[in-house]
Amino acid sequence: MMVDEQRLPENNVQQIELLTGTEDSYGGVRVEIKNRMDSDVFGDVLRASISQWRQKGTKGVWIKLPIQHANLVEAAVKEGFWYHHAEPNYLMLVLWIPKTAHTLPANASHRVGIGAFVINSKGEVLVVQENSGRFKGTGVWKLPTGVVNEGEDICTAAIREVEEETGWMAVEEYAAQPFVKKNPLFDSIANICLAKKDMKYTGLSPFSATSSSGKTNILYFNNQDLKQPLSSGNQA
Repeated sequence: MMVDEQRLPENNVQQIELLTGTEDSYGGVRVEIKNRMDSDVFGDVLRASISQWRQKGTKGVWIKLPIQHANLVEAAVKEGFWYHHAEPNYLMLVLWIPKTAHTLPANASHRVGIGAFVINSKGEVLVVQENSGRFKGTGVWKLPTGVVNEGEDICTAAIREVEEETGWMAVEEYAAQPFVKKNPLFDSIANICLAKKDMKYTGLSPFSATSSSGKTNILYFNNQDLKQPLSSGNQA
């Protein structure tokens, strides 16, 4: 943010501080509060700012409120803002100005989990028994699983989880467990393990690619089918 002194329109000769921010690509504006402010003063500034944004045709307003400025939350809520998401050190507030249903995206609500299987030349798959959680004390052997860390590549996460846990079992023995057979997801994974052992499944392989904006992305797909889609003109 910051706060600018600008003249209000509509024949008002009084000067007032207005919030300024960065316009996004969707007709909105993003503001970050950095300076301490009295809540009453903030309410006046916010109302004037909303009036100007409305005249400009601004749609969504995002206000990032660091935790040290939590005293301003009530004033923002009174002006129609609602909570979008919160992190340990800030709260994100949003307002939709048009008199239409808002199109603001919901906050991310998913965590990426991984499960990995490693097969050696003896036809054994790496399995573990949990010391805590759902499978503790059940006697079920399962594949190493875990959660991908923020910013971590999914393949890197799989390798990390495998390195953290050990224990070998014959693939057929793993796949024959009653729990695995009764659980469609686990049973499907076991079938992939068996196909992998028989060299009938190449798995998903990571390929580095560059988007139109120049950002590096990773594509995951079965590289066994790489040549066919490219030669036929289809996208992978």
